[in-house]
Amino acid sequence: MTFIQIYLIALATIMSMMFILWIISIWIKNVSIVDLFWGFGFVVVCFIYYLKTGGFEIRKVLLLTMVCVWGLRLSVYLSWRNHGKGEDFRYKKFRKDYGEHRYWWISFFQTFLIQGVLMWLVSAPLLGAQYYPHNDALNVFDFIGIFIWLIGFIFEAGGDIQLALFKKDPANKGKVLNKGFWHYTRHPNYFGDAAVWCGYAFICIAAGSYIPVLGSVLMIILIIKVSGVALLEKTLKTSKPEYRDYIEKTSAFIPWFPKK
Repeated sequence: MTFIQIYLIALATIMSMMFILWIISIWIKNVSIVDLFWGFGFVVVCFIYYLKTGGFEIRKVLLLTMVCVWGLRLSVYLSWRNHGKGEDFRYKKFRKDYGEHRYWWISFFQTFLIQGVLMWLVSAPLLGAQYYPHNDALNVFDFIGIFIWLIGFIFEAGGDIQLALFKKDPANKGKVLNKGFWHYTRHPNYFGDAAVWCGYAFICIAAGSYIPVLGSVLMIILIIKVSGVALLEKTLKTSKPEYRDYIEKTSAFIPWFPKK
């Protein structure tokens, strides 16, 4: 099968899953379930790429393992974090603005369709790394990718754990977490996520595939400029007065020592 044929199979699979999720969201009146699926969706897509491609087997197994560890951890963590909390405030606002009688179908195009297409586009390096049979041995780019991925995973998972423990203490309500990973970057989880996708990009390059790396570039842009850092910063500046002082001292994204 050609690269495009496999890529289109992934698109059809993603959109089928998104359609099912949309139907479930109508039934339970909670669009937030789409966020829980994000990590798991990449696991499914990467597994499809693994089955349909004939690239270097060791690299394929390595990449699939990395995606499974990252994606399943993310979905499990988000499911645990959001359990019993109802629909996310963003979707509640959309539901209120559009009206209950219209939002049920608008949510498909506004949320499920868009996230499905983005997942498909972003997944390109996962296919590129497994499709091409070039470089049938691990090389320096593979090891660079693994190293960057490992740093990213530690920051993302570690940052999530530290934030969960911080929020668990009622005494911290309204306060800003500035210890651990959060001492060196205001967004260790987003930095970690970006590093993870940078790692996938290097493994894609290791396989002799270059254009699909644009999927990782798109993901990093989304994290920094669209749905991640930019959106959260805007919210925190309003909800937490101490956050402005935190901004003055702490690196926005890439970990670094805080200013005195």
